[in-house]
Amino acid sequence: MSHESAIIVADQIRTNPKTVLGLATGSTPLGLYNELIKLHNSEGLDFSNVISFNLDEYVGLPKNHPQSYNTFMFKTLFSKINIKQKNVHIPNGSSFNLKECDKYESLIKIYGGIDLQILGIGSDGHIAFNEPSSSLGSRTRLKTLTEKTVNDNARFFDNISNVPKYAVTMGVGTIMEARKILLLASGDSKAKPITKAIEGPISSMCSASAIQMHPKTIVIVDEAAAKNLKEKDYYKWVYRNKTNIN
Repeated sequence: MSHESAIIVADQIRTNPKTVLGLATGSTPLGLYNELIKLHNSEGLDFSNVISFNLDEYVGLPKNHPQSYNTFMFKTLFSKINIKQKNVHIPNGSSFNLKECDKYESLIKIYGGIDLQILGIGSDGHIAFNEPSSSLGSRTRLKTLTEKTVNDNARFFDNISNVPKYAVTMGVGTIMEARKILLLASGDSKAKPITKAIEGPISSMCSASAIQMHPKTIVIVDEAAAKNLKEKDYYKWVYRNKTNIN
């Protein structure tokens, strides 16, 4: 899964060295990032002109906090490739105000929009921090996290009381404006949300289901995450018979 997704990202960067990448955090994209680091080291995959925008950030954590997404991205990817720090953009959650959201949206537009947006999916079907009932037309904003999300993320903190209750997140509408979307999922816990996202009704209760309306979305999952898909055999057939037509 990580190898296949890395090929897609690498091809995008080689085709357009000034690619604007939308990046995700969490355990799902770690394998992808490791593969990109390998391609950088072994094949010279060049990130020097790549622009990046992260999906989200906790509110209330300083940038250097061990569990901030800023720390995550520099530790797992940015410090190991040749991306320029001035080209890295992560929502500012440490001194949050509503104007920060508007600035983030404006900055994405200044760079011409996101070429390729990488997504994971939450156990309740959310993308970024667009929790159930999020507007499918939403923009970058402050979002109150659900109790389930707080509990899911508690494993990364010493005490559940330390888990942030708010986040700054790109909205579903912002994500849907990316020219291409790459959604990744693995493991049994993602089987239900993946089925809802791909084969369920389009609904604000599963923000990932909005990808059904996107003209250029690629979903890569492992067998465990795919186990409930009704059309799984057809998807495999499509993959075996894929062409280079874009």
